[in-house]
Amino acid sequence: MKNFLLYIFTWWNKQTVGTMWWTKRFGEFVGEDEFGNRYYRTKGGKIDPTLGFERRWVIYPGYAEASTIPPGWWGWIHHRVDTPPVDETYTARSWQKPHRRNMTGTPGAYRPKGSVLAGGLRPRVTGDYKAWTPGE
Repeated sequence: MKNFLLYIFTWWNKQTVGTMWWTKRFGEFVGEDEFGNRYYRTKGGKIDPTLGFERRWVIYPGYAEASTIPPGWWGWIHHRVDTPPVDETYTARSWQKPHRRNMTGTPGAYRPKGSVLAGGLRPRVTGDYKAWTPGE
């Protein structure tokens, strides 16, 4: 029962009931990426009269986090390219790293040297700065 209520009332987990209805009625499945994100567009690539272009959207498998969209799909969903990555044969260059989601706010976030959250000590202040002390 709890999962059912969460499904109805939360927009950040998977899809809402309205999005599910819209997708079933007007959506056409285009493809899925390595993170489980499913990509859709209007059936037959029909142009939306109010927008002037076809609608494209993504259904996340869990928490709705836009940084989980890989670069190829990002270009397609934002209308930078017309061909979805599933219709192309693309091989990554040797210098390209695999896509990682944004880790900000998680335990895996980048913590530079000297950061309080990294557990390190702050570097000593050089002579070009004098710390302010109240009453001086």
